[in-house]
Amino acid sequence: MAGKRGALIVLEGVDKAGKTTQCSKLVQALKQSGRPAEMLRFPDRTTTIVQLISSYLEKRTELEGHAVHLLFSANRWELVPLMKKKLEQGITLVVDRYAFSGVAFTSAKPGFCLDWCMKSDVGLPKLDLVMFLEQSSAEAALRGHFGEERYETSVFQRLVQQKFEPLMKDESVNWQVRGQLG
Repeated sequence: MAGKRGALIVLEGVDKAGKTTQCSKLVQALKQSGRPAEMLRFPDRTTTIVQLISSYLEKRTELEGHAVHLLFSANRWELVPLMKKKLEQGITLVVDRYAFSGVAFTSAKPGFCLDWCMKSDVGLPKLDLVMFLEQSSAEAALRGHFGEERYETSVFQRLVQQKFEPLMKDESVNWQVRGQLG
């Protein structure tokens, strides 16, 4: 007999909004309450696909925008079997970024629309909760290491924030918006 499915919880937001820190805290709190939980991050920089993405993000190589978007999506898809297995085992997955980040970041670039950006992620495991961590681009710029990667500019981060707004209006997704968390 199968046990209770784990929850799939995602934290989204612009760069340096505190997603990784809050994911770690949530996993710790879930474990302390007796619920099995693990953290995943996207991009998962341990996979072969993401070695190319990392090189691009670190400005060591150039890639065409559509190809970059599809590589990020491929990284999510390559972890679907692992995610499904863990969820079926009753493990709650707390995920630092997911498909919404891919859509928001790519559609913030000229020549990309939300509809096209969403297509490559249709069919990914359904989320139980998405928490969006609000933070201004000015606040993000004050955080450590801001600007080291390709998309870490205040102007681009503002565009990304704007692209998240229509995504958060989708009533089929359980969105919760949170300000700066402690």
